[in-house]
Formats: sequence, structure tokens, C-alpha cells
Amino acid sequence: MNEKKIIGLIAGAGRLPFLVAQGAKQAGLKVVCAGLGDNPDPGLADEVDFYVQVPLARPGAWIRKLKSQGATDAIMVGKVQKEKLFTPWRILKYLPDWRAIRIYYWRLRKKNKSDQVILQAIADELASGGVILQDSTKFCKEHLADKGVMTKTQPPADIRQDIDFGWPLLKSIAQMGIGQAIAVKERTVIAVEAVEGTEKMIARAGQTCKKGFWTLLKASKPDQDARFDMPCVGPDTIKALSQNGGSCLVVEAAKTIIIDKPQTIELANKLNIAVLGY
Repeated sequence: MNEKKIIGLIAGAGRLPFLVAQGAKQAGLKVVCAGLGDNPDPGLADEVDFYVQVPLARPGAWIRKLKSQGATDAIMVGKVQKEKLFTPWRILKYLPDWRAIRIYYWRLRKKNKSDQVILQAIADELASGGVILQDSTKFCKEHLADKGVMTKTQPPADIRQDIDFGWPLLKSIAQMGIGQAIAVKERTVIAVEAVEGTEKMIARAGQTCKKGFWTLLKASKPDQDARFDMPCVGPDTIKALSQNGGSCLVVEAAKTIIIDKPQTIELANKLNIAVLGY
């Protein structure tokens, strides 16, 4: 009998590692997981065939553990505060290995330290050690946003006008590296995402627009690398919108992961929030 093919999973926090693990196992693969520090949910260990916790700032350990289990291809998903790892001095408190030091002082030297650049440097270092990162959506494509309205709740005409107004602005902002989400009401931008993240931006938009009925638009970067950091929304996004007066969520079709998609759409219907893939 042929042995199962093996896929590595480098996991951070959140639900996405669970979705990838489940999808890979349904595809008949053995899932070998390297959990990044204490970031992953403890329950993830029960969803994979092999689980080991690895230090955040020691990519050499990630490589060794994955390869020791026969994994040379891997998917890296889940939340980690990467900016705390690959910045001067802060990295040292994590007792980095030589690969982490090489990432910062060689691969990132004289480069900007944006998430995209850091993740590319990590991917290059993993590849040099024999672990190749794959498309992060490979085993969860059923959770990608569809084109058009995905909810029973439909956006009214004035909201559609806000969408048409806001989308080109959002893509320009994303291209400049400012953020990947904006809030719009009556053809006015009321909030722009920066380093604080989408959920905090939603709260800020709610404080700015007390009357509510505003729209959240979220898009990928023009040079988005599918191996990491794909835009994600989920039940928490819908709850935050409901609590802060948002009435419509617009995401980029086929380029945004909707965490637990059926449950997210069901919740949006319950809370009368329209969800649309643009």
C-alpha cells in the first residue's frame, strides 16, 4: 500500500490552520504541524497527524521538525505578530537561531520591513533549507469569497453607490501599502485601516459614524502572494460590524478567505448584514 503524501503546516493563531488541516486530510494527505510558540489553539494538535511546538524565532527548528517527518512542502497560516520578531534588538529576546539572524541581517538588510517583505524573506530561508511554501488557499478554496451577493440580505442602491465609489480608492490605498480596508458612508471615507488591523478600524468607524449604515470594504494587495497573509474575514468581523453600525461587508472575490464560510454567511443573514464579493 502506498504511503500518504505529506504536507507540512506552520501554524499561528486562529481558525485558519484548522481549515487547512481539515482540507488537507480530506484530500488524503498526512498533516505534519509545527506550531509557532504558544500562538496556535491547543485543539489544533487533535486535528493533525503530528504536532510539535517550535520556537517563534528559530526557523531552523521549523525546517528540522518538518523534514524529520518527511514534509518538504508546507503551508504557513495563522496569526503571529511578525513585527515583534524581525526588528532590531527585539528579535534577540526570542533566542534566535542563525537562520533567523540571517533573515534579518542578510535577507532584510536595507529593505523595508513590511509584512510582505518579511514573509518573503522567511519563505526564501525555508526554501534554502528544503521546505517549500505552497499556496495557503490550496486546501480551503471552498472558503474563498464568491463573486456577487452571498447573503439573503441585499445591499440597497445607496450602499452600491458607496461600493462603486470606495473600491477604486481602496485598491489605491492597498497598492501604497497603507492598509487593506476602508469604511465608507455616503461617498465619504470615514476610516482607513492601518497597523491596528481591521477589527479595531471597525470600532473606530463606529465611533465616527454614530448613525451607522456604513460599508466595510476589504481587498488584497495588488502583489498579493497566495502563500501567506491572504485577507480574511469571519464571524468576528460580522459581529464587530453589527456592534458598530456597519451594514455591508465587501471583499475581493476569489482573493479573500471567509473563515467558516457557511456559518459566517448564516450569521450575517441573522444580523441583516449584506456580504458581497466584488
